[in-house]
Amino acid sequence: MRLESFRIFNYRSITDSGIVDLARITALLGRNESGKSNLLLALRTLNPVEGFAALNATKDFPRHRRLSECKPDTLVVSSLWGLTPDEQAELGKIIRRAASVTHVKIQRPYEKKRWVTFENLPPLVFNRPDIEAKVAAIAAAVNAASEQLEDDKKSVLAAASEQFNQSVIPVDDDMAKWAASASPVITSLTQAIVNTGARIESSHTGDLRTLQQLAQDISGDNDALQNARNWVVAQLPTFIYLDEYPELDGHQNIAQYIKRKTQNDLKSSDSNFEKLCKVAGLDPAQLHQLQGEAKHEERNQIANRASAVVTAEIRRLWKDHPLKVRFNLDGEHFDTLVSDPTSTFDVEVNLDERSRGFRWFFSFYITFSADTDGGRAVNAILLLDEPGLFLHIESQKDLQVHFEQDFGNQIIYTTHSPFMIPVQTLDRLRTVNISEDNGTTVTNNPTGDGRTLAPIRAALGYYYADSLFLGPNNLIVEGVTDWWILEAVSKHFISAGKAGLPAGLALPPVDGAPKVPNMVSLLTAQKLNVLVLLDYESQGRNTRDEMLKSRLLREHQVIFVSDAFGSVEQPEADIEDLIDPAIYEGLVRDAYAKELKGTTLNLNASIPRIVKRFEAAFAEAGMTFHKTRAAGLFYRRMGVDPASLMTAESSQRFERLFSTIHDRLYKLTARAADPFH
Repeated sequence: MRLESFRIFNYRSITDSGIVDLARITALLGRNESGKSNLLLALRTLNPVEGFAALNATKDFPRHRRLSECKPDTLVVSSLWGLTPDEQAELGKIIRRAASVTHVKIQRPYEKKRWVTFENLPPLVFNRPDIEAKVAAIAAAVNAASEQLEDDKKSVLAAASEQFNQSVIPVDDDMAKWAASASPVITSLTQAIVNTGARIESSHTGDLRTLQQLAQDISGDNDALQNARNWVVAQLPTFIYLDEYPELDGHQNIAQYIKRKTQNDLKSSDSNFEKLCKVAGLDPAQLHQLQGEAKHEERNQIANRASAVVTAEIRRLWKDHPLKVRFNLDGEHFDTLVSDPTSTFDVEVNLDERSRGFRWFFSFYITFSADTDGGRAVNAILLLDEPGLFLHIESQKDLQVHFEQDFGNQIIYTTHSPFMIPVQTLDRLRTVNISEDNGTTVTNNPTGDGRTLAPIRAALGYYYADSLFLGPNNLIVEGVTDWWILEAVSKHFISAGKAGLPAGLALPPVDGAPKVPNMVSLLTAQKLNVLVLLDYESQGRNTRDEMLKSRLLREHQVIFVSDAFGSVEQPEADIEDLIDPAIYEGLVRDAYAKELKGTTLNLNASIPRIVKRFEAAFAEAGMTFHKTRAAGLFYRRMGVDPASLMTAESSQRFERLFSTIHDRLYKLTARAADPFH
């Protein structure tokens, strides 16, 4: 089963988190004390690897509310799971009417209980007229067949038919009562037909089997439903929550470890040592035996092989600089030594003395390599609280790659680091906010105050700074929403065989038109090709004039969004105005469904830019409109259902804009890198 979404209620800082949609890897971004950890801790309680248990209301129920409000059935976790085709087939074997079910909802309250609900479970069909018609047709067919039988057989079949006709016709809509009385009678008639050898048409015997199956389904439905719920709980992955990662000891004593294992008195550090041996392919008992037999050469060869295996993996994952791991055996002592063979002084240092960041990474690699390879985490959902906190920024990026390439597990992690934000897959990012009125809440697109969103801006800035020398052609846009919309439409066009954005064109966003000249200066100073896309409004025009006056670029390097409208003159236009107004309004209403419930928005059609139109309407309703919500929703939906968003007119506008960008880039690259040479 795959966890598709969850929602947390009544837990610590959380009253109602809202629905949190999940990918295989999902990042929860939030400032300190926003409740990120509480989300993971609450979700873990659904099926913790340590064992399912009741919750402690005194500890876990929100402190600002009366404890008397917390009842045993007070809801804490609601989760939605998708079933694989194999799981759907297995479920259908348990309860036939669930064969078409694709999703299961699993909830838990404060008491030690889980509630399982099958989404869109078809009801049992109990159609009295249909049953009456089948009974009449079957009875008539049986009576006709009995006329061809000898008298003794005829009387047996006639009696069974009479009982069938009287007992199987429903007298009311009580399904359970009908099934209890009908099932034995249907069985008796079926047996009588077989025993007498009566010849009944297959259509009528088929109807008889249908009635029998219906009676059995109704009689056994409650038990089947409970069996299905039990099966779902048995399939439920465990949750492993980690905040502090267990560090491995660089010094181990094999003899003492084996003694503690024999006495069933292992320490937590012994568990970590066992995981290290598992990953390295070592058997402590074998090493201990070889030591006793004085087979030192064989023992060292085994250790050297293990060292080479772990070194190869660490070098693949740890990109900071190539390190070498060596397991040194000295009597019963087992030391993990790490060296840097590329440095001037190739000195071996015990693992305990390496940097905290490397020790964290080494521990993480060893722990999860062991646990996900037949260990307790093999099918678990990993809840990682601030992973990579002690790592260098490049190593944090490598950690994301490690998540992507080396884990089959579903992973949910919290962060406030710009370098743990999945910049190239921002649809995996969720933002966590906290307020005095609502507590901790989660949005499925980047929204929140400046502090919450600051890491996203930093991440995008670093991402484009990193790619300055990798992509010589750049189109500066005013903000991240411009980037989302252009990227989403471009990908759709390219997949449909149309022209999207030019290949290799980078789209660095800045925070508004006034900051565009600074980015232009930065990029042109690096001899890079630069185009600028501006909203067509007074600030955009002023920015264009300023850059032309200061000779930062030429006029053909500035593109206005209004160019997408062709000959149709626009008083003002943002990138959102290229989207059909009705489509955009639908995006806004879906993105703000919770806040807009029961609220009427008065949209002023005389305001030319649709974003400004919604800002004014929201302000009138006492709310604040963030265009990132609608843009984020547009980006995600374009990936799965572009046809619902792109009207013919909207497609033409984007096609004109992309064509203009292609033409201007061609003209620009035909010149020297310095625009005024």
